Amino acid sequence: MATEQREDLNVVAERAILVVLTLRGEFISLDERFAELSALTESAGGVVVGHLTQKRRLPHGRTFIGRGKVTQLKELAESVDASIIIFDHDMTPAQIRNLEEATERKIIDRSELILDIFSSRASTAEAKLQVEIAQLEYTYPRLRAMWDHLGQVTGGAPVGIGTRGPGEQQIEIDRRLVQRRQKQLRRELSEIQDRSVREVQKRNNDYFTVGLVGYTNAGKSTLFNTLTSGGAWAHDQLFATLSTRVERWELGGGTGAMLSDTVGFIRRLPHHLIASFQSTLEETVHCQLLLIVLDSSDPNALSQLETVEKTLEDIHARHQPYLLLLNKIDQLENPSDRLIWVSRFPDAIQISAVTQEGIDALTKEVLSAVVGEVRKVTLSLPSKASKAIDFIEKRTEVVHREWHDDRSIYTIMIGRNQLEQLLSRERDIRIGDEEASVAMESLWSAPPQSGDCCQLPPHRFQDE
Repeated sequence: MATEQREDLNVVAERAILVVLTLRGEFISLDERFAELSALTESAGGVVVGHLTQKRRLPHGRTFIGRGKVTQLKELAESVDASIIIFDHDMTPAQIRNLEEATERKIIDRSELILDIFSSRASTAEAKLQVEIAQLEYTYPRLRAMWDHLGQVTGGAPVGIGTRGPGEQQIEIDRRLVQRRQKQLRRELSEIQDRSVREVQKRNNDYFTVGLVGYTNAGKSTLFNTLTSGGAWAHDQLFATLSTRVERWELGGGTGAMLSDTVGFIRRLPHHLIASFQSTLEETVHCQLLLIVLDSSDPNALSQLETVEKTLEDIHARHQPYLLLLNKIDQLENPSDRLIWVSRFPDAIQISAVTQEGIDALTKEVLSAVVGEVRKVTLSLPSKASKAIDFIEKRTEVVHREWHDDRSIYTIMIGRNQLEQLLSRERDIRIGDEEASVAMESLWSAPPQSGDCCQLPPHRFQDE
């Protein structure tokens, strides 16, 4: 029975019992853990029909939960006709096997459940490769517990009389096959990732890049569709988005940014998935501005924000400026809840991706980040610098233009960030008698003159 169970780990249409242990040193409430595990189970297509909890200092070495709870768990599974039992923990192969034998039910731990969800959501070639690599990483150390055909094999003959001798255990063959498959998948994924890295680098050189990050199901894809031409699949379930989608976000005045929607974070995301989805998460690392989307209507929003911050630290994405967005503000039942959020995060932007409340304020804030502090500048550049001239004409406010010999003279309203982008396209730009890269230091260190527009870049938010 155990072998058949381990071959089919799909959760779709399964009647599930959820099990949560409160161990020493854990401070997350049971309600929050059951709510998240239920959402994960439903996202995988399962139906929750029962709950079981136990408080222990440490997990039981053989069955993770105590002997009495094992008996109680089996009786509960029989009474509600459950076919699967899901633990909100990572378990050893031996613990899973022992529990399956004792309960006569399929046992799934937290990592397997998340892997199952990722597997069902993966749609792009890159996401499918990443998920399969993560599955193999998870499966490899568990082969001995997952398969029973461990007899020695010699020359392909069946195990039995006349086949004794130095042969090779089937588990060794399986492990070698897994290793070979992993190498092939990593080779294919590396080719895709190399192209992705080049695309990210080019995008950062050509555009200002903004990344949407946050806990899974915080509303990132809905916000992405609101801010851009859309196309991201937005659904009220965990991990609706697995692959990165990038679209242009028009900010007004001919200025835009490239907005990316990435995979959501979650508490205790399996490290196999973090490693496999590293290239997807790198999209976040290289963004020039992060928008942290928080579901303000979720009672566990603060702990979710802590998870997001920790994940950003793990992937080394805490060096960029960011804006905190309190999403789903329209779903707050009590108006006083808004005051609580304002007192805790006074600089956060309250928005609703559905009703579009606060979207104008968000756009204005991001535009300030893209443009930077604005000054009126007269600069000259070669008339043949077509890319730089196109940038000036399309992305700045041109006050005056004239031409002398082979150089174009522009008087424009331009932000410091824009000027830095312009210099990446053309180095031979002068402001007065100085190189633009030198002149901009003194120009932006002085206070703005009358008629200049000063815009401030975004800053980090602190829980005050």
